[in-house]
Amino acid sequence: MEMHVWLAYVVTAIVFSLAPGSGTVNSISNGISYGTRRSLAAIAGLQIGLAIHITLVGAGIGALVAQSAFAFSAIKWIGAAYLVWLGIQKWRDKSEISTSEAAQGLSSLTLMKNAVLINLTNPKSIVFLVALFPQFIDPAKDQLTQFAVLGLTTVLIDAIVMLGYTSLASRLGRFIRSEQVMSKVNKLFGSMFVGCGALLASAKA
Repeated sequence: MEMHVWLAYVVTAIVFSLAPGSGTVNSISNGISYGTRRSLAAIAGLQIGLAIHITLVGAGIGALVAQSAFAFSAIKWIGAAYLVWLGIQKWRDKSEISTSEAAQGLSSLTLMKNAVLINLTNPKSIVFLVALFPQFIDPAKDQLTQFAVLGLTTVLIDAIVMLGYTSLASRLGRFIRSEQVMSKVNKLFGSMFVGCGALLASAKA
């Protein structure tokens, strides 16, 4: 893969990662609630979900999902329902932020699992990757190597962007201490999760 092609993809991947979505909402919400360190597990979970999507696209399953109305709809509705469920749970959460390492809340493993499912149940990512990758892969060269480079680049860039969102949110979280304020923040992000679920439900292949 030529350098100028890779650099063009880097720019595209940055825009893709910066675009607001359920992963962004999850990163910001975790940053405020748990701080950067505890949110690393969730960031890793998002990347695991993204890596699975990339692998599916490489295996050709992604193209099948992109072309199959039933497969797309099934994943879409599961993802939408999951995001709405997360939103309801977040809306009902009235826990107060604690900077202690023993802070109450979800475990790192649970944060990771939630994040994996958030990315995994978003078929729009698969459709986007199916449409995007062929534009940067030269069929005359080793496609597996090119695919691996693009996939690794996508995951690394998204991890950096999500870490940035989380870190900024964590700094904001330092100024939020009362249960009353935190309850309002949770309701805000709960509504955003529900909104992401509604947008996903309205998505078309």
